[in-house]
Amino acid sequence: MRTALVTGAARGIGAAVAARLADDGWQVIATDLAADLPGVGYPLGTERQLRELAADRPTVVPLVADVRDPHAMQRAVDLARSEFGGLDAAVAAAAVMAGGRPLWETTDHEWDLLFEVGVRGVAHLARAAVPALLERPAPRSGRFVALASAAAHRGLWHLAGYNAAKHAVVGLVRGLAADLRGTGVTAMAVSPGSTRTAMLDASADLYGLDDAEQFAQHQLVDRLLEPAEVAAAVCWLCGPDASAVTGTVIHADGGFTA
Repeated sequence: MRTALVTGAARGIGAAVAARLADDGWQVIATDLAADLPGVGYPLGTERQLRELAADRPTVVPLVADVRDPHAMQRAVDLARSEFGGLDAAVAAAAVMAGGRPLWETTDHEWDLLFEVGVRGVAHLARAAVPALLERPAPRSGRFVALASAAAHRGLWHLAGYNAAKHAVVGLVRGLAADLRGTGVTAMAVSPGSTRTAMLDASADLYGLDDAEQFAQHQLVDRLLEPAEVAAAVCWLCGPDASAVTGTVIHADGGFTA
């Protein structure tokens, strides 16, 4: 059996990825901060949600871990080694939403939150996970997948900090893929569009919208995406059929950036 580590796994796209991988026969270390963060104006995932994810899936090991802490990411990778003998894929899904004002009114705290969780957290996972992926014997098929966003490709009103963080994720993945050249380990990003998650509800609140459904008008599919739809793209990238894909972005965005 193959083993994956997924961050931001208590709910939303991260939970959908962990569930899909487990249902497809993977062993999964599912991590989440499982606590709220000052400055994030909406509740984050909980430890209860993380444990509920694992309750009916014996191959999922829940672990409370903060992506902002490199030692926590190393402990998660070490758990994959001790529980399952190694690591075959790492999925960086943890992120937060903050903002709702022009860039010149965005606070340093909001900026730092976006980058500490959404960019530095991806880097912390990569630094911990990639050596484990490279420990597998050749020919390797390790995968590193980071969740970017349609915001990595199009400017969003009053969300310049979030735009910048997601652009950084794409740049990180492209650089990582270059560093992994010839190893058999690949690195990719997935950019979702407006997906039915708590983060999208938070975005609607930032924009003063009555309902997140109003975001559907920006997508060619003319509806919001479900987390499982984005997870399907992520999990495909984790599998053997994606061996030719690295250093690039899969747009699972319902046509948002078309």
